[in-house]
Amino acid sequence: MTTPDGRAAPATVCRWAVAGCGWVARDHFLPGLLAAADSRSGGVVPRLVAVTDADPAAAARLAARVPGARTATDLLALLAVHRPDAVYVATPNHAHRPAVTAAAAAGAAVLCEKPLAAGLADAERLLAACHRAGVPAATAYDQRFHPAHRTVREVTASGALGTITAVRITYCCWLPPAWSPDGRPYDNWRADPARAGGGAVLDLAPHGLDLVGVLLGGDDVTELTALVQHRVHPYPVDDGAVLAGRTGGGVLVCLHVAYNTPDTLPRRRLEVVGTLGQLTAVDTLGQDAGGRLWLTDARTTRRVPVPFDTRTSPFAVQVREFSAAAVGAGRPAGRAWPWPLHRDLTLHRLLLEALSPARPAPPPPVSSTVEEGRR
Repeated sequence: MTTPDGRAAPATVCRWAVAGCGWVARDHFLPGLLAAADSRSGGVVPRLVAVTDADPAAAARLAARVPGARTATDLLALLAVHRPDAVYVATPNHAHRPAVTAAAAAGAAVLCEKPLAAGLADAERLLAACHRAGVPAATAYDQRFHPAHRTVREVTASGALGTITAVRITYCCWLPPAWSPDGRPYDNWRADPARAGGGAVLDLAPHGLDLVGVLLGGDDVTELTALVQHRVHPYPVDDGAVLAGRTGGGVLVCLHVAYNTPDTLPRRRLEVVGTLGQLTAVDTLGQDAGGRLWLTDARTTRRVPVPFDTRTSPFAVQVREFSAAAVGAGRPAGRAWPWPLHRDLTLHRLLLEALSPARPAPPPPVSSTVEEGRR
């Protein structure tokens, strides 16, 4: 953009802070923020100004990667000193509510990792805090922004698949008790029910439930049942689940999520089935760009590759778009983001209700020899 006299207009900057400097923030959110900052697409420019973590060394490592970024002893100190426009909350699930509440009270927009909280009561209080503060707030469902999934949404909306009858999602990985993202000692809190609230199903299924409604133009899942398993790993949370549901518009939904599928096996697949054709995406679920997408024509059975941007990180798109929502001048908070937080809470409640009767006592796990893994 330029000013009336032809000079380059100063860019609008969204000043970001990070609360929780674990591997998702380190390996995915931060690279996404840096990529969005380097983008030549215009718009709001994100900038990391401060970080905090219960582990000061983790915070220092993250801040060292961004010139000018600072560390803080805790989130309250960070908010008081640096006054960010937006805060990315990537703490363990049980700590989401206090972090989000503090950030919202300070007037910062909040992008909170999924699930909203380890339990329903905290998720409801989190939503209420954001509503009282009147700040833009969102769940960090990065899968909404994967270029392949946006292409799926466009093809589905065009009517090329006919009447949509089903969405099938497989989103699995290998997460043993001693899992580490990089081989160094790591506190695998995802296997701790007190901090995570659940296992594979609470970690991975929220992405699928959100994605169904996004792909179907707002036709969200309204009915859901679940079968969980404690089959392989010797920890107290579930290591797999199958969920069956139905959207308000009558589309059937099937999700298979797991921590017990070796990463060498096919484990990430999305299918949208219609009366005229089927879209199939492979290796698009997850934190990275890329994957494959094709359309199978119901009349000819021909499989046609569907092109999409295979290079842009979904985290980069998420940061860019939420930055615009966070500093959108003159726009009411409720209109600045297309997926209201109360909608995400409804899906979170639906999942927890489906899990309530589906949590049998874990049987002894089957022995396993695979030791490494990554989400």
